[in-house]
Amino acid sequence: MTSLHVSHCWSELKKHTKESRHTKSHWMTRKDPMKINYIFPNGDRYVGDCIRMPSGETKRSGSGRHTSASGIVYTGEWRDDKMNGKGSLRHPSGALYQGEFKDNMYHGRGTYTFPDGSKYTGSFNQNKLDGEGAFTSTHGLVWTGEFSGDGALGLKLQHNLCKPIVSSRS
Repeated sequence: MTSLHVSHCWSELKKHTKESRHTKSHWMTRKDPMKINYIFPNGDRYVGDCIRMPSGETKRSGSGRHTSASGIVYTGEWRDDKMNGKGSLRHPSGALYQGEFKDNMYHGRGTYTFPDGSKYTGSFNQNKLDGEGAFTSTHGLVWTGEFSGDGALGLKLQHNLCKPIVSSRS
């Protein structure tokens, strides 16, 4: 995901904002977030907040939605032109991550739902499972324990004890 350039951001802002009373020079001195609707040269699209850095570079910051040309959609918080904070990332395959991001990576607490419907809920560290978590299979079986990268030794299967259903026949 590429940084936005001021002139591109300005031209898109001018087309899509109703705040036409602001001049370009006024906008270029603003430090508060502005709403933009920007289409990247590769077909990606960003709708959300951006700020102008002291260097003149414009970056995504605040809340926004980035849709890639290939159909990957991130909706959530941005800082320093990267996914940072809480958000969700949906893939065309049906996979979905909802949780915390740091520097464009799954990092912190989150839930990753696989295309088949199984899911992992727990800790992530730089896009890898890391720490306490739970894996739920498509059949509803829940495995809990310590996850590390691609492995998880010593997981425990949770048992759901239910009372048997007694039917009364007349």
